[in-house]
Amino acid sequence: MIDDVYVIGVGMHEFQKMSPPVRDMAYVAGKAALSDAGIKFKDVGALYNGYIGGGMLEGISYAKDFGLTNVPITHVENASATGSCCFRQAVKSVQSGDTEIAMALGFDDMIKMGMGMMKAMMGETPKIEQIVLPAAFFAMWATRRMHEYGTTEETFAKIAAKNWNHARLNPYAQRRADHEVTVEEVLASKPVAYPHTSKMACAAGGGAACAILGNKKMAEKYANGRPLVKVTGSQSKSEHYTPGHVFLGAVVGPGDLTKVTTKALYEKTGVGPKDLSFVHVHDAFPIEELMYYELMGICEEGEGDRLVAEGATSIGGRIPFSTDGGLTARGHPGGPTGLAQVWDATQQLRGEAGDRQVEGANIGMIQMMGAGSICIMHMLQREG
Repeated sequence: MIDDVYVIGVGMHEFQKMSPPVRDMAYVAGKAALSDAGIKFKDVGALYNGYIGGGMLEGISYAKDFGLTNVPITHVENASATGSCCFRQAVKSVQSGDTEIAMALGFDDMIKMGMGMMKAMMGETPKIEQIVLPAAFFAMWATRRMHEYGTTEETFAKIAAKNWNHARLNPYAQRRADHEVTVEEVLASKPVAYPHTSKMACAAGGGAACAILGNKKMAEKYANGRPLVKVTGSQSKSEHYTPGHVFLGAVVGPGDLTKVTTKALYEKTGVGPKDLSFVHVHDAFPIEELMYYELMGICEEGEGDRLVAEGATSIGGRIPFSTDGGLTARGHPGGPTGLAQVWDATQQLRGEAGDRQVEGANIGMIQMMGAGSICIMHMLQREG
């Protein structure tokens, strides 16, 4: 038995640098999603908690705040792709017929994790992350791109400024500027690792996000006059061998990992790049977003710079990316990041995104990378 799966509820707690206790944020996001879906916690047949930091029992403990209902609870962890993996597990639970309604809840606070958590993640065996931090890793990607295609610092700054300005329209974003952020402002900010500056680097902090999935019967029951948001595809891929492969554990793996996962998603859903209304990606630094334009087939190899120059990936452009501000400005607490993408995508497809609404949004694609490396992607489509 394979059921169609729909997003029936979403909720968030604001992403913040100085955030309240993680438990409080998880409760706020979960209750918001339950309210959005119009259901009670007792209606949830499976709960997948996603977090990177925290203790072994925190997910189960936090769930008790919603009620004691015998619901099966699973802790999911997959680095930056944790929230996306949570969502995928909830999709599979409903799709299999195991439950009619499943809940994916992500929460974390990168600031409070501290160095102890970073050391635990690295472990004792040699990894590239022990030698090359993410900022340096993406800086090497960027300088290679500049060498091969003539990409300029201004192109990277335009991507970052675009995401900062998208975040101004998102009430839950961590970085909400009180003015339109300019390319010059991004370039003038503190250097991090050439060519990236601090305004190009993703925002670390705390937050929580939640999505509730249901089969078609449940989706129609709780639609309350809103369009249905169907999960038409879900794909997850780890690395495969390529010549010159780095075996030490690259931060996000080889670039073609996204290409392989995207191809599988397109084939499964029958959707192509020209059908997409908007896209969410793991844009920890602007070089990532730029490369994903090409790896996802949005444009030909080497043509991503032109998309940026044309404004094609801004709201109002041909194919908006990171409509909620992305990792750059919405923030990247870890566990909830992928679910924050689902929150925005669901609002876009319902036509409820307010000032950041993509006109006529019909199909949204979501991508997240996890260190190690893993790529998890979903396709969401408006129905009705």
